[in-house]
Amino acid sequence: MRNAPFLALVAVLGSLLLFASNASAQQTGSTPVPQAPQALDVPAGPPSAEQQARLLDEVRHYALNYTQRLPDFICLEQTHRYIDDTGQAAWRPVDVITARLSYFNQKEDYKLVTPDGRVDPNASYASVAGVFSMGDFGTTMRDIFDPASQTRFAWEKWTTLRGRLTQIFSYRVPLRLYTIAYQGAHKGDVGRIKVAYRGSVLVDKELNAIVRITHEALNIPPSFPIRDAKETMDYDFVKIGESEFLLPLVATLQMRTQMYSGKVWTRNVKEFRLYRKFSADAVIKFAGPDLTPLPDNQIKQQPPQHHPQ
Repeated sequence: MRNAPFLALVAVLGSLLLFASNASAQQTGSTPVPQAPQALDVPAGPPSAEQQARLLDEVRHYALNYTQRLPDFICLEQTHRYIDDTGQAAWRPVDVITARLSYFNQKEDYKLVTPDGRVDPNASYASVAGVFSMGDFGTTMRDIFDPASQTRFAWEKWTTLRGRLTQIFSYRVPLRLYTIAYQGAHKGDVGRIKVAYRGSVLVDKELNAIVRITHEALNIPPSFPIRDAKETMDYDFVKIGESEFLLPLVATLQMRTQMYSGKVWTRNVKEFRLYRKFSADAVIKFAGPDLTPLPDNQIKQQPPQHHPQ
């Protein structure tokens, strides 16, 4: 049986070490970037059934071959971590984790960056306490569009994302392929379940390329400590060398756990910056204050303005 999605989360809350994951993947893609249109001519209704089927076939090919056309690169990955124990989205900042991500021969390598901007070769990214995630470069889109997943799609609506006209497809993976696991305070205290999941895929109308994916776990048993797990991944155009590629822009991850002390939410906002071509002597120097947060118009969807035909 093929590897199940595994979202790579680890959380330390009270005396319980919790984690959920998404197995790392090797599928991505690149697309030349045309100039964004000055005015969006929004269709009055949904595409026909034939157009939707043809579009999904093109997007499936894109998703299954995404990482194979991705260049070798390095970038800076900065994760802001938050916690909320009120249930009112009163997020309290916990810390900021900065790492250098190298992508070489379709494999990811993470190195922690110290506060003075140095890469620590001895620091393991996976050893960081609290919630973290890895494997963002194509795993989710590949598993959603893999025919073996038996994913069901439905066209939802038009929207605008980063100034470009976009179509939203909802999806549901009925098979129990999403793995959630936890490890308790003792070494042998480990639990693991597999559940179905659902979400949405946003597709650029002009390029037929994926620009956002959301997913969340379904039907988690009431006795399991992790009650909710969901994530949103945004992709945007990045120039590396002489070409432009759709690469991760920001990922937002949320989990809810049920513990002796009550319900606790954790939230990670991970941004990918300073992309450049990979080479043996390539470096990213980063020191000083945190990176400036991305503006809302880079993250939030906008309803399209319909024009008369």
